Amino acid sequence: MADYEIPPPEPKEIDEKNWLELQHFIDRAVLRGHPSGDERCRNCLYYLDTDADLTYCWHPQIRILVGEDWWCQWWEAIPDE
Repeated sequence: MADYEIPPPEPKEIDEKNWLELQHFIDRAVLRGHPSGDERCRNCLYYLDTDADLTYCWHPQIRILVGEDWWCQWWEAIPDE
């Protein structure tokens, strides 16, 4: 057992399938990994946990994990309470 080496990671068929599916999100949502001015996921209505660097976007067109500084065309301000 001591001589066992973990093989280097390689993408599997499911990874390619997931990438193609997520690529459609990127294209359709104009999803970007950087903010658009002051608009960013962290200050968007659909960013589920505004204290997290990475959280779930619950917008009906996205519904995926997003980063705090990302941005998409469906950005919406959090309403004043």
